[in-house]
Amino acid sequence: MAEAHQAVGFQFTVRPDGVDLTLSQEVIKNIYLSGVTAWKKRAIQFKNGVSAGVYPASPSSWLIVVIAMMSSLYIRIDPPLGMIEAITENLPQRDYLSVQTRAVLSAILFATGLWLFLIYLLRYMLKALLSYHGWIFESHGKMSSSTKVWLSLVKMFSGRRPLLYSFQASLPRLPVPSVDDTIDRYLESVRPLLNSEQYNQMELLANDFKDSKAAQLQRYLILKSWWETNYVSDWWEEYIYLRGRSPIMVNSNFYIMDLLYIIPTHRQAARAGNVVHAMLQYRRKLERGEHAPLRALGTVPMCSTQMERIFNTTRIPGIETDIVQHLTDRKHLVVYHKGRFFKVWLYTGGRHLLPSELETQFQRILNDTSEPQPGELKLAALTAGNRVPWARARIKYFSQGGNKVSLDAIESAAFFLTLDDEPQGYDPAKTKSFDSYAKSLLHGKCYDRWFDKSFTLISYPNGKMGVNAEHSWADAPILGHMWEYVVATDCFHLGYTEEGHCKGDVNKGLPYPSRLQWHIPKECQHVIETSYLAAKQIADDVDFHGHLFHKFGKGLIKKCRTSPDAFIQLALQLAQFRDQGVFCLTYESSMTRMFRDGRTETVRSCTSEAVAFVRAMEDAGATNAQRLALFRKAADKHQNMYRLAMTGSGIDRHLFCLYIVSKYLGVDSPFLKKVLSEPWKLSTSQTPQQQLNLVDINKFPKYVGAGGGFGPVADDGYGVSYIIVGENLIIFHISSKFSNPDTDSYRFGQHICNAMLDIRALFKPENDQKTVEHATHVQLENGKKHK
Repeated sequence: MAEAHQAVGFQFTVRPDGVDLTLSQEVIKNIYLSGVTAWKKRAIQFKNGVSAGVYPASPSSWLIVVIAMMSSLYIRIDPPLGMIEAITENLPQRDYLSVQTRAVLSAILFATGLWLFLIYLLRYMLKALLSYHGWIFESHGKMSSSTKVWLSLVKMFSGRRPLLYSFQASLPRLPVPSVDDTIDRYLESVRPLLNSEQYNQMELLANDFKDSKAAQLQRYLILKSWWETNYVSDWWEEYIYLRGRSPIMVNSNFYIMDLLYIIPTHRQAARAGNVVHAMLQYRRKLERGEHAPLRALGTVPMCSTQMERIFNTTRIPGIETDIVQHLTDRKHLVVYHKGRFFKVWLYTGGRHLLPSELETQFQRILNDTSEPQPGELKLAALTAGNRVPWARARIKYFSQGGNKVSLDAIESAAFFLTLDDEPQGYDPAKTKSFDSYAKSLLHGKCYDRWFDKSFTLISYPNGKMGVNAEHSWADAPILGHMWEYVVATDCFHLGYTEEGHCKGDVNKGLPYPSRLQWHIPKECQHVIETSYLAAKQIADDVDFHGHLFHKFGKGLIKKCRTSPDAFIQLALQLAQFRDQGVFCLTYESSMTRMFRDGRTETVRSCTSEAVAFVRAMEDAGATNAQRLALFRKAADKHQNMYRLAMTGSGIDRHLFCLYIVSKYLGVDSPFLKKVLSEPWKLSTSQTPQQQLNLVDINKFPKYVGAGGGFGPVADDGYGVSYIIVGENLIIFHISSKFSNPDTDSYRFGQHICNAMLDIRALFKPENDQKTVEHATHVQLENGKKHK
């Protein structure tokens, strides 16, 4: 065991003539190297913290300002207009300082104050520039002169070589929309879903709320927006995620898949070794703030706050509400294999374990034939079941003794790793291999992932990998950012030997991974089994279908002069209507990370324009020209709503926060109750692709990710996640529930495919005509050149 290995570093015996002390040079060396590494890390963190703290200026600019002020003293000019002299006259203990010392000290103080003033001025100007969002509403590829000027100013005030958190102080606050605008947009969003009587009733409720209670609630919300950096995010995390008492497995957690086509090595321990080492590299850069901030248009910065909690984070269960526990500088991870939990140290001699060393440790675990302790096999099912029984069991059975030590090891680990014992992955030759892979990542066996960890890394015997993520601490793009970095580092930087092992020498002198010890009484084993059975019922009910749409992709959609996201969303509306025969409230997630601490907003994709388009598609009497005109109108409407959501003018987060204020004040609002109780029968999300652009897809077309997905939000609805892969592939992750006879994920996937093709057909005559015109133009030009 690692602890036992460290314990023998100092050996001593007591003799009558004194103490004979023997020191282990190897351990002393490790301690020294660990201390040096820790101090280096602190120095780098301090340096980068200062750089980010004074951004967009640089620490060296302080010296420039000081030199300029000092120079003014010697050339006898007075740009400070006498302020340096005033500082000199008011210096404490001035009588004990020479005239020259007082002058120099006063110049330094004035220069420092001027420097700080200029920093805050630059930040304010940059924040004002970033508060402008007119560029988002411009047509793709058509940038106005004013936007070009604005973009140049943003670049000018953004400084050079920003670090991860450099822009945080310059990001604007999320604005609070007006109540009138929110209610008007809400009524517009539900109009196509209600009959006249239902709509009139909803309109009465909305107007009554607007005329009576809205102003009072809005005032409190505006006050919160002035006080907090973001008026939504803390309440969203607490009330949407942490206060939920139902199981988070399937209902909240999501998954991310590995590369679609490529398996870099079929050795499980080797692949896990490379991936874990790449994660440690990412974490080191994250802790130092060295990652470049994500920027739209390559210029407009996104908020990086969520990235702070990727590692060393666990959701801790509570009776009424959970909490998110984030620690720093964790040096171990916990590995699960065949019902046993192992603790693996990630450092030796003050450095990360090398990939070959991690492979050795993981192979040792794979080779271990010991049996699980009583109650250990399905212990993690506690994190998959209802939160209250898990919270009570944690207090009663895991709050002291060996169980507490072992649970602390899991909850304080950098992350959780499962070495699975069943191969998974997409294989075109195997039916439903993609579906099985997704279900394995989403819920597994219900007891082989620690669903409370920020993420569980899952390694399969055939070399495939994947991630199951807890949702409260961050949204999918944050983990996707890390996963892109890790996969690219694994495949293109670390690599493998010809035999498939990690590169580097094998270090067999590492201490063996240590087993976590559990003493689980029969009563607790009964609670574990109850949680497992509840979780298994949920998992068995998940109907999943993964659909790889190869007919066309982003490239062709863009040639149709429309947004790929709007195209897909309208296809989903058409598929939903064909599948269910009715329209439903549709949730599409968009991000608000252009604002400080921003997370997500909802785009209500089922608009009146979308409904009109779908009805035209199902109307045999409508012409293609009419359908195409309605499609363009619906796509423009969707794009505008998406842009409004991104710029802080969405509907649902504002209504959600008004509802929270009403509950605090004890104000009853039938309108807000009605809004917050409406089910999202179709929940959709687009997985971002290539946030980092680390892999050239055109050069390496097989090195593409398969995206990720989530469970169904409603018992009688669908969950659809999609990823636009390169120019010619779109992958749909579709989930529903077997228990509902009216939903079928495979059937819905076929409807999506047919809807995509039917919409594409609307553009064929138009594109064919353009092709003819282009060919004619080329022939004429060639004829002129020939003459």
